Amino acid sequence: MVTCPALFISAPASHQGKTTITAGIARHHRNQGRRLHVFKTGPDFLDPQILARASGHPVHNLDLWMTGEADCRRRLHDAAANADLLLIEGVMGLFDGTPSSADLAQTFGVPVLAVIDASSMAQTFAAIAHGLTTFRPNVPFHGLLANRVASTRHAEMLTQGLPAGLNYLGQFLRDEEVVLPERHLGLVQASEMDDLEIRLEAAARLVATTRLADLPPIITFATPPKPLMPQLLSSLRNAVALDAAFNFIYPANLELLRDMGAELVFFSPLTDTVLPRVDAVYLPGGYPELHIESLESNHAMKGALRTHLDAGKRMYAECGGMLYLLETLTNAEGRTAQMSGLLPGAAHMQKKLSGLGMQCVAFPGGGALRGHTFHYSKMTTSLMPATHARHAIGDALGEPVYQHHGITASYLHAWFPSDPMAVARLFLS
Repeated sequence: MVTCPALFISAPASHQGKTTITAGIARHHRNQGRRLHVFKTGPDFLDPQILARASGHPVHNLDLWMTGEADCRRRLHDAAANADLLLIEGVMGLFDGTPSSADLAQTFGVPVLAVIDASSMAQTFAAIAHGLTTFRPNVPFHGLLANRVASTRHAEMLTQGLPAGLNYLGQFLRDEEVVLPERHLGLVQASEMDDLEIRLEAAARLVATTRLADLPPIITFATPPKPLMPQLLSSLRNAVALDAAFNFIYPANLELLRDMGAELVFFSPLTDTVLPRVDAVYLPGGYPELHIESLESNHAMKGALRTHLDAGKRMYAECGGMLYLLETLTNAEGRTAQMSGLLPGAAHMQKKLSGLGMQCVAFPGGGALRGHTFHYSKMTTSLMPATHARHAIGDALGEPVYQHHGITASYLHAWFPSDPMAVARLFLS
């Protein structure tokens, strides 16, 4: 067993400021010289980028369904053994989803900080706080933070009527300097924010004015068994796309490929003209719709990918990576660009979500990968799906999975550790 101070940052809903608060706590304690690890609940690629910059370490995802309790337990234990503080950012509202953030906090006994956006409210703050802290008595609570508070007088009104025993830790005054910009898939990527360091330091200064500057309670994490990873990819050299257009990659996916023996090399479909000498290619999701001109004009890379497939080698593409393999992609402004043409079909961006939620796909050759889908594009193709994913809740039909000329592609973002054997089949010819 190991022990470490730990805090679970949640809220009554999305858009309450969880990521800003979590990043601010991480940066404050990092500035104090403490070692810390931050985790993100549920499927997410954008919040972890911000949290990694704030903490100085990669951010892994925790989810009782997608990643599983055993993996969560191992990651928390290993992080706690090498940290002075663990932080976990929740997803959506505290009790939203099955399993929820509350389920995760309760499973591992991590005390919850409830962040409440206090905009346009006064004494009702106390009612929301009371509801969050008493709805499920077995969920451990550490305290409350009021966010986006207008003034000291506003803060006084918020705390009027708070039930005895509720631990009020302070407030973040409304400050545009700490607000993180957003776009259609969520927060703007960390690499695109030139002033991110300024925002993180501003959030850290706000943390210093609250009781979040103190360490939270110390939690005990049990020592789990360490899984043995089969070396199924020991002879594989795998090229992974990584640039401004393609970077929605779970760190655990790359970790698993390496643990299975694969050698990873990285390339950019935006700027590189040659593909590294490899046995397989991994095209993750991202924002190809924001870079269609550069992707269209890089004929050399499109040709290199075609040559790779013509040599009988494998390619796995998720969401944005799949869109890049189509014949055309139309962005939100109506501009249509030629993509690689390695899959028949076209896609266009739209203003409403086309897919959302946790899903699991069982492949025809065996094995099943868990993951999630979240996209605004609509795709048309003449290909018949090789199979379909299924929703985690209700088992309804989910995203189609296509297999064509050495390519396996889907909108699904897979979490590779959910089935290492299935991953090996994706990349081995």
